[in-house]
Amino acid sequence: MPAPAPVKSLDGRLTMRDGKTIPQFGLGVYEMNDQEAYDSTRAALDAGYRHVDTAEWYENEAPCGKAINQWCKENNVPRSEIFLTSKLMHNKTYDRAYADIKKSLKRAEVDSFDLYLMHSPIGGPQIRKNIWRALVDAKKEGLLKSIGVSNFGKKHIQEMIDQGVELPVVNQIDLHPFMRHPEIVEICEQNNIILEAWGPLARAQRFDHPAILEVAKAKGRDAAQIFLRWGLQHGFVIIPKSVSAKRIASNSQIFDFELNEDEMKEVSC
Repeated sequence: MPAPAPVKSLDGRLTMRDGKTIPQFGLGVYEMNDQEAYDSTRAALDAGYRHVDTAEWYENEAPCGKAINQWCKENNVPRSEIFLTSKLMHNKTYDRAYADIKKSLKRAEVDSFDLYLMHSPIGGPQIRKNIWRALVDAKKEGLLKSIGVSNFGKKHIQEMIDQGVELPVVNQIDLHPFMRHPEIVEICEQNNIILEAWGPLARAQRFDHPAILEVAKAKGRDAAQIFLRWGLQHGFVIIPKSVSAKRIASNSQIFDFELNEDEMKEVSC
């Protein structure tokens, strides 16, 4: 009997401020229904992805967790090799946040999330502080391995610095060549907070931009791959979304070329 084929893995990682690592490339599942989330997660894992980003708000934690657990079992891959992120939907109270974390874990059928984010800064300074304390305590209990934030602006990060609380390891925001947020990027990089791009493809609305097309032609790549390579070279974590197995595979084919300095500037429209 021939030996089983090795399982492909795209697992380049960045080290977070808490010493843990995060795969720089992953799958986003925003606005996917259960079947799409399940199928896309399976297709991504087959293509070598080792990072899946879901959220309570997306209502697809369960199919993502199911797909990961089944794929790992079928391929004899330890569950620990797959990095799973989820996010808190409601900024209400400390107790509500803690309870919602446990509900998300149960839906995803995992003992802990590798990364868990406060999905938004909504609620004001005191609410944010209370919710963040819930995440910190859930991490201490072992429910969350690392904690971060999403959609936080410069003032929200500065607020956390001024409060003297444990800082997030990640800030997940909208980042792509047409949405660069230099002030947010600067304060995060100054404080060793990794930037994660939740919309690295600009919702496919700028694929026909002349600068993108020119660089894509020069590299023999498609527009999506140019967007993703731009994010990768900036040191961002990128989590493109797709429900197409073909596109999921194509999006991952960005590790065998580079944009030079002039091309990076040209793409930064």
